[in-house]
Amino acid sequence: MTDSELVAAIDVGSSKVVCLVACEDENGGQRILGAGQQASRGVLSGTVVNMEAAEHSVASAVTRAEEFAGETLRRVWVSVSGGQPRSDTVSVDVSIAGHEVGDADLRRVVHKTRQAAHHPSRELLHAIPVGYAIDGSHGIRDPRGMVGERLGVRVHLVSSERGPVANLETCIGRCHLDIAGHAASACAAALGCLVEDEMEMGVTVIDFGGGTTDLAMFMEGECVHVDSIPVGGQHITSDIAEALSTPAETAERIKTLHGSVLSFESDNHETFEIPLIGERDGAVRVITQAELTAIIRPRVEHMLQMLKHRLGAEEFAQQAARRLVLTGGGSQFQGLGELAARHLGRQVRPGHPIWLKGLDRRISGPAFTACAGLLRYAARGGELGRSEFSNWHARRGPFDRLGQWLRLAS
Repeated sequence: MTDSELVAAIDVGSSKVVCLVACEDENGGQRILGAGQQASRGVLSGTVVNMEAAEHSVASAVTRAEEFAGETLRRVWVSVSGGQPRSDTVSVDVSIAGHEVGDADLRRVVHKTRQAAHHPSRELLHAIPVGYAIDGSHGIRDPRGMVGERLGVRVHLVSSERGPVANLETCIGRCHLDIAGHAASACAAALGCLVEDEMEMGVTVIDFGGGTTDLAMFMEGECVHVDSIPVGGQHITSDIAEALSTPAETAERIKTLHGSVLSFESDNHETFEIPLIGERDGAVRVITQAELTAIIRPRVEHMLQMLKHRLGAEEFAQQAARRLVLTGGGSQFQGLGELAARHLGRQVRPGHPIWLKGLDRRISGPAFTACAGLLRYAARGGELGRSEFSNWHARRGPFDRLGQWLRLAS
């Protein structure tokens, strides 16, 4: 199978590394050929903190995916969750001197946007045009063929701190892989679990990861805001381990198997045993479901309050945050949807990969949404919505991929 027929994605998270390999099927969709998963080491809050350990985790996940797919990977698409993803909006304009808007004008807008977006300490992940204007008249979706004196564009920029992105690239490179493109983790998760109507009407995806919780707002088919809070499932695991004096591995296991944020009458009667740290004689402690829920719920409520503050601060929140989709490995607590609806005052549904064929039960859950969405992002040519100026990676020139709206004009 040629490189053009094969697409691979890697999601390097704080709790696990996932690699998925897919090919295009006969109907133009994507079918999974191979999958690899490895416990993440050397990654904290989505950022590589131990290069050797992170490299081993990535290499192990990739090797497993290659074995299942029967293919050797050379290029991969990578999600970015570390480095404090941030949204900014810039507006630029260029003179068109009364002639029809054409390719050259669009290229000049792209170039000027790139200059306005440049920041020495941040890496640009997405540049999404959210509206054009001709001589101050806004609301234009496609300016080609229109005439006026000045062409303007408002662009949503998604960026991350350059250092964490560079370290992630180095880690991938040490596994003998080239990077085909990047996507912010929340944006990838959105593509993995949203339908087009939701993107049009307005929706916010909340991706509960191991080290961070990321959100992406969509409105009128475009991503309009990205944000992140530095709290995730690993913090809940740490709370459990500390409160119960049990090893982190045990805390993670009981969180996964018994984690809940809602209390029930029977919780005081449901019990399970856990080992204690430092006990050589195999001593265990018996805890109830009610005790475990009492540890988990305060941290989750704190996370929801942080998210509520972020959602309420944005100009798009009234429309884009009316409907919430919860995904990611940390979204699987029993009762989380009900608790989130109560705290955030929004309509809530769970999210999981919906666009890929060939997903077996092990990789069809919310924990794999971002990686699945990354494959869809690759299939769309690196575009989140109707258009994206470019996945501006350092190895590319500014005009290598101008987006569907420019390709149509050629």
